[in-house]
Amino acid sequence: MSVTNPLPDGLADKGGPAQPLLIVRNLQKYFPVRGGILGGKKALVQAVDGVSFEVKKGETLGIVGESGCGKSTTARLLIGLIDKDKGEIIYDGQDLGGTLSLRDLRRGVQMVFQDSYASLNPRLTIEESIAFGARIQGLSDPVGRARRLMERVGLAPDRFAQRYPHEVSGGQRQRINIARALAMSPRLVVLDEAVSALDKSVEAQVLNLLADLRAEFGLTYIFISHDLNVVRYISDRILVMYLGEVVEIAPVDQIWSSQAHPYTRSLFSAMPSMDPDNRTMEPPLAGDPPNPINPPSGCRFHTRCRFAETVCKAKVPTLRPLSVGSEHLAACHLHDLGSGHSKAGKDVLA
Repeated sequence: MSVTNPLPDGLADKGGPAQPLLIVRNLQKYFPVRGGILGGKKALVQAVDGVSFEVKKGETLGIVGESGCGKSTTARLLIGLIDKDKGEIIYDGQDLGGTLSLRDLRRGVQMVFQDSYASLNPRLTIEESIAFGARIQGLSDPVGRARRLMERVGLAPDRFAQRYPHEVSGGQRQRINIARALAMSPRLVVLDEAVSALDKSVEAQVLNLLADLRAEFGLTYIFISHDLNVVRYISDRILVMYLGEVVEIAPVDQIWSSQAHPYTRSLFSAMPSMDPDNRTMEPPLAGDPPNPINPPSGCRFHTRCRFAETVCKAKVPTLRPLSVGSEHLAACHLHDLGSGHSKAGKDVLA
C-alpha cells in the first residue's frame, strides 16, 4: 500500500512494498516468580515462547486467544515496553538492537491500550497529552499536530484541547489515545483490546474511525481482541495464540470457514449465536489452561484436546502450511502426515 502519511516527519519506507513491515522470529519472554522454585530451579512463567509471524505493509493482523495466552505480552515486546529474552524483531528490514534503535522503533510503532483512562496522564490536558510524544521526539509543530489530529478523530480542539481526561467519556478518551499514537507519525499501530471497554454503538464508531485512518495514513495494524466478530470486521488475517505459542494463522475468510486447529475450532464454537435453534448443548472446551510455569510436554493443548494421541504428548508440532504455498498455517499433528497421528485433520474437523 503506497499511501503518503499526511503528517510531516513520517518515517520513510526503506524496504519497499514487498518487504514485510514487521517480522517476528522465535520471540520469547519468561517472567521469574518471586520466591518460586520448580524442580530445584527458579520458577518462570513462560508468557511468550517461540512466537513467530510476519505483518505485511498496509494489512491488519488480528490476534486472538484466551486470557493469559500471551497476546498483551507480545504487544509490549513489539513496542519495547519490556525486553525480550530471545528472538528477533525486524521492523522494515532493520533488526531491533542492531541497525534499529529503540527510539526509532517507537517512532515507527505505537500502541493504543485497553484502559483509556489509566494510559493518560491525569495532570496533562488533552492537547498536552497528544503533543507530548512528538515534542520529546523533536518532531515539528507538536501543538499544531495535536490539534489537527484532534479534529481528525472527532474532537473539536476549541472544546476539548484544555480539558483533562476525567472530563471526557470513555469513547472520547480512546479517541485521544488514537490521536496520541498517530502524533508520532507511526506506520504500525498495536491496538490491545482498544474497543473492548466501549459501548457497542461507540465501539462501531471507533472501528470505522480506525478503518478510515488506516486508509488515510497508510497504517498497518496489529489488533488484539477477545471479540471474534470485531476481529473479523477489521482484520485481513487472524493469528491464534495458546499458552504462549502460535497455533494457527490464516486469512480471515479461510479461518472463518475452516478452522485447522482444534483449539481454534473451540474458540469459534464458543461464539454466541443469534439463531435460537442453534443451542450449545455441551461446552466447546473443557477445563482451564495449564499452568504456564510448568506447561505440558509436546503440544501444549493436548491436555484439553479430544483428538490427542501419544505423539501429541511427546512431540512439539511445527507451525506449517496446510498445503504447498498456502497462507493457512497450523501447529497440529492432525495436519502433519509424518507425525504418526492416526487421524487426518480434514476428516476429523469436517
